[in-house]
This record gives sequence, C-alpha cells and structure tokens, in this order.
Amino acid sequence: MPSATNNGAALLQLRPIVFTLGLLLCAVAAAMAVPAIVDVADGNDHWRVFFASAVLTVFIGGLMVLASMSHEPFKVGIKEGFVLTTFSWLATAAFAAVPFIGVGLSYTDAFFEAMSGLTTTGSTVIVGLDQLPRGLLLWRALLQAIGGFGIVITAIIILPFLRVGGMQLFQTERPDRAEKVLPRAGELVTAAAGIYLTLLVACTAAYTAFGMTLFDAVCHALTTVSTAGFSTHDQSFEFFASPSIEVTAIVFMILGALPFVMFIRVAHGDLRAPWRDAQVRGLLMFLAVVVLLMTVWLSSARDIAVIDALRLTAFNVTSIVTTTGFYSTDFTQWGTFAFGMFFILMFVGGCSGSTAGAIKIYRLQVAGMLTRSYLLHLISPNRVITLVYNGRRLPEDVPFSVIAFLAIYMATIGVFTVVLSALGIDFVTALTTSTSAVSTIGPALGEFAGPAGNYSALPAAAKWALSVAMLLGRLELFTVLVLFRPEFWR
Repeated sequence: MPSATNNGAALLQLRPIVFTLGLLLCAVAAAMAVPAIVDVADGNDHWRVFFASAVLTVFIGGLMVLASMSHEPFKVGIKEGFVLTTFSWLATAAFAAVPFIGVGLSYTDAFFEAMSGLTTTGSTVIVGLDQLPRGLLLWRALLQAIGGFGIVITAIIILPFLRVGGMQLFQTERPDRAEKVLPRAGELVTAAAGIYLTLLVACTAAYTAFGMTLFDAVCHALTTVSTAGFSTHDQSFEFFASPSIEVTAIVFMILGALPFVMFIRVAHGDLRAPWRDAQVRGLLMFLAVVVLLMTVWLSSARDIAVIDALRLTAFNVTSIVTTTGFYSTDFTQWGTFAFGMFFILMFVGGCSGSTAGAIKIYRLQVAGMLTRSYLLHLISPNRVITLVYNGRRLPEDVPFSVIAFLAIYMATIGVFTVVLSALGIDFVTALTTSTSAVSTIGPALGEFAGPAGNYSALPAAAKWALSVAMLLGRLELFTVLVLFRPEFWR
C-alpha cells in the first residue's frame, strides 16, 4: 500500500514492481486453467491454446519473480503504487490476450478484447459469440471479474493516497480511527473480496432461478457485478427476453455501482450506512428520475404500453449509467431524443469505490456544490460559504482536484475524438466511441458501434487508440493527472 510519507522523497524502487508484476502474471496463468478445464470437459481442442498461453505467462512471470527476489523487505511508496498500478493493467492485458489468438483474432484485436475485459468496458471485436468455445466465453467473463475487483482495490486504496480527482474524500487510512472502516489495508482487501464473492454467488443463483443455464448464469454474474457487459450471446440480454432476468440484472448492476466500503460497513452492523451516503442517495434518485422521464416519453412518443416502456428504459438506462453496457433492445432506434439522452448518460457513472466508471456521482455532486457556492457568492460577496459533503467539510484541495479531473476528462475525450476522426471515422462514431471508452461503458451510438458494442469494423489504429482510452478511463485518468505534478518525480 502506498505510504503518504514517501511522496517524492525517494527514488523509484523497481524490485517490488517487477516482483509484484511477476506474481500477477503467475496468477493470470493459474486463472487460465479454469477455461481450459471447461474446454476439456466439452471435448474442445481449444484447451491447448489456454495451456500454451499459461505456460508462456507463468514462464515470464516466474522469471520476473526470481530476478527480483531478495531477503530485504519491500518498500512500496506512492511512486511505486503509481507505476505498479499502470503496468499491472498493461502486462495483464498483454498476456491475457494470447488465448484469443487461438480463435483467429489478430494480436491487435486480441489485445483490444483483453483490455476491454480487464477494464470492464465491454466493447468487443468478436462476431458470433454464440459459436465460440465455452472456455473462451468464460475467459472473457473471468477477465471482467478480475478487472472489476482490481478496480475496487485501486479505488479504495491506491487513488485516495494519490489524491486524484477528489478521491482523497474516501481515504480510509486516517489518523482518526473512528473514520476507519478496518484498521489495515490488508483487512480492507479481504473484506472487499468477501463482499465481491457474495454478490457473485447471489447473482449466479438468481439468474439460474429465473431460467438461465448455469453456464450463462455464471458468466453473466461475473460481468454484471463487475458492471462490465460482456455476454455469451451477440444479442446480450435481448437473447433471454425475460423480465425477471432483466430485473435481476438491474438489481445487481446497481449493487455493483455502489461503494464497496459501504457494503463493508453494513456487514459490520452499520445498517444505516447506505442512507447516510450522499453518493448512494444521489445515484438512486438520479436513476429514478431518468427512468421515469424516459418511460413517460417512450410510452407517449412510441405508443408503447407503460409497463413495457418501464421495463425497457429501466434496464437500458441502468446499464448505461452504471457503465455496464448490457442492452435489451436497440435504443438508438427510439429517436433523436433518446439518442441525445443516452449520450449524456454515458458521462454519469456510479459511485466511487465501485466497479463503475465514467465521471462518478460524487464528482457531479461536488461540481454542483461549487456552482451553487459561486452563484451565492455573486449574489452576496460577503457571505461565508462552507462546503460540506457527507457531513464532513470538504478538504481544501478537493474542489480543485474535481475541477481538474473534469477538465482533463473532457479534454481526453476530445483528443481521442480528433484522433479517431483523423483515421477516417465519422464524427458521431468518433465522439461516442471515445466517450464510451473513457467512461468504460462499451456500447456507443455511431455507425460502427451501436448498443451491441461491437468494434470489429474499426481500423486497427482506432482499436489501439481506444485501448489506450479504456486504460486511462479505468485508471480514472490518474496517469495523466500525476504526470502533471512535478513534485511527484522529484
């Protein structure tokens, strides 16, 4: 875990970074055994691809571990945490991509698929999911589950110490023990893992109870709780055409978008924690208002029964806002109002400390507070305004961090929009795919990538650009933000 006392005070230590990356690759190799076993059980020769991939991955990972082993204790500070977090995503995606080559994908497409999975984006370059080996379908789902848990740990341990984008609001290791969820980071990770596993099991059981096969239930639970969006079918949830399955998905998409620290507090007896959290209240109220608005509009404008309109809007709005990316219908066919509304929803996101991406509810809430205080100051210049969030006064650096994040977030989308446009992609596709990638949603609204989030028709250069955008979005742009801090490198 990063130490706040090590910020800029020492040279970057490479040994713990190499050692940890090596262990991570060995873990990835071990995970490849699961889909290999499924393929063996199915009598599918694709297990050989997983076996070869695992051997390559564990060989490289093992060499890294052996080369960096030492009896001296590791000292991991903020610099190491920053570099390790970034390269963990890159190294994992690079090796997790190898099994996809076995079904005929180029390495560009395979890396895109792996990065999309690990960042829980949900964009895909694969057409014909229903015909893929079950082992590979499970591997896609496993990548999203692994990535989702990594995102939670990054959000509750790494980012608060880097003080990025207002995340210092959620720093759990405070001098005041009353503000701690658990006394040590290791216990926090263990508790988060327990919550994550519990949600996965509950979601699998619910999907199975409402008619999914066990395999589909497992795969969709892995990608629902991680708010990720990979499906085992090209039609996503439209394939099931089941209201009960869609309601189950809505519930667990929302649960995946809530702060995991809140779940830990509830598990320790604080049953009122969800209602005291401004993020949770904000997300639920926002979803309720948007779903109600869209239901009324869809029912009246498209002459659809209210109950059917509610079902369609609740599922697809929740999927986009939580950055999951499932779909139950092609909502781009609803008309220009829906098109514009879904584009705006791509920026919102869930709560901090969850598996959801995009801007996040708390940043929008802080931005709203700042706007209100500015307007009040214009009306009454002598008024003393204190900004309070979740019953606690905002630290002085939070407003600037949030505004800086929002500025860089929009600028990043702008840059990737220009890059994709320069590659010959139409503006709407360039803008919405860039937004989708940075927000880690999956579906876009353009010519090449509709609700299915299939990017197979994009040129290779665009896929590499979007892979970078997905990585930046999942790291909450802290790579860019930290690079702008000269003191970090001194």
